[in-house]
Amino acid sequence: MIKIMPEPMPQQSIEQIRNSGEACINGAVHKIRNMGGFDFILLRTGREVIQVVWNRESLGEPSCAEGDYVRLCGSVVPEPRARLGFEVHGRSIEVKSAAAGGMPVTINKNKMNLHMDNHLKYRPLVLRNPRERAVFKMQEGVCRGFREFLTSQGFTEIHSPKITAAGAEGGANIFKLDYFDKQAYLSQSPQLYKQAMVPVFERVFEIGPVFRAEPHDTSRHLNEYTSMDLEMGFIDDHTDVMRMETAMLRYIFSLLSDEYAQELAELSVELPDASAIPSVKFMEAKELIEREFGRPARTYQDFEPEEEKLLGKWAQQNHGTPLVFVTHYPHDARPFYTMDDPADPGYTRSFDLLLGGLEITSGAQRIHDYGMQTEKMRRMGLDPDDFESYLMAHRYGMPPHGGLGLGLERLTMQLAGIENVRYVCLFPRDINHITP
Repeated sequence: MIKIMPEPMPQQSIEQIRNSGEACINGAVHKIRNMGGFDFILLRTGREVIQVVWNRESLGEPSCAEGDYVRLCGSVVPEPRARLGFEVHGRSIEVKSAAAGGMPVTINKNKMNLHMDNHLKYRPLVLRNPRERAVFKMQEGVCRGFREFLTSQGFTEIHSPKITAAGAEGGANIFKLDYFDKQAYLSQSPQLYKQAMVPVFERVFEIGPVFRAEPHDTSRHLNEYTSMDLEMGFIDDHTDVMRMETAMLRYIFSLLSDEYAQELAELSVELPDASAIPSVKFMEAKELIEREFGRPARTYQDFEPEEEKLLGKWAQQNHGTPLVFVTHYPHDARPFYTMDDPADPGYTRSFDLLLGGLEITSGAQRIHDYGMQTEKMRRMGLDPDDFESYLMAHRYGMPPHGGLGLGLERLTMQLAGIENVRYVCLFPRDINHITP
């Protein structure tokens, strides 16, 4: 006999509860405050904390404890003093799942103020705190905006492998993996695969994990993070990619403002102005930092963290935004697939985007010509034979193309004004943490 499954049980929205008159709500008992003749029960749902008034004189002591998961029924009553503009006058409580023990950390305070070791040790519990989970609801909005905008611009979402035969960027910062009788690696980037997909779809994007075996123990490094990547064909140069990113960020910030205002308020987020992002060339930026801030450059291969902070300060002071593009990085500082700038020898058609003095994006025009790509590989000491499958796309024709990778955690950290990237990763992986 064929059975047709019924529609899934819908989740009630706050607006539905507010307008219902009578409601039965599923949630966790976040906090109980005994006020003598009655209790305030704070019921934590998937996104909200709802205030429930429980009359002890008529109903007796509530049959639940903090941490229990319950179904609570009652009357919905307007209450301007409540955060949501209403409260529920409880009638009945059914405990669906009782907590087996008391919490090792207190999660029902606005700010938890835990030492990082305990914060990460008790991560599955800490994330139940409304302020902590607001970070990841906002992060959902960032991913959603990225996906929605790029889909509207004709991009196709792809999913590239995370076990690879070669690193996208080479070097030592790559995790080795025993793969049956072969040497394999965890992917540093979807770069080589998204390039291969440009001749297929012309415009592609991906949101997925990447792995870097960097032994850094800093506030801005993770060994596994989420990269938001795009690659697009038929560009004139890297500035086409920069324009796409600027429009994409405007869309994300608009979406956050419209549909994630609750989380922005919880985290005191002020979204940056992305209407016009300034751009400066690498060497000009070095000169600017020395001229404006009196800090001579100590290296001309990349920026030091302090230099990035000064660039962010300059952008805010002179352009009213903490966002700034830096273009034309030196040839030696960029991967083998980055196109050199024929008008500026020694430099590349590349860019980084800084937000508040921290790099959040790296992008460039890529090399599409087979001869040009193999020549650059040899010039950089690489053997083209090691990249046979990657070069297949070049050998048989590719459009001019370019793209970028945007670090989700770094973007979230900068938007929320959080001081350490570990706090904006659900379960961070760094040199010290592989659990929980």
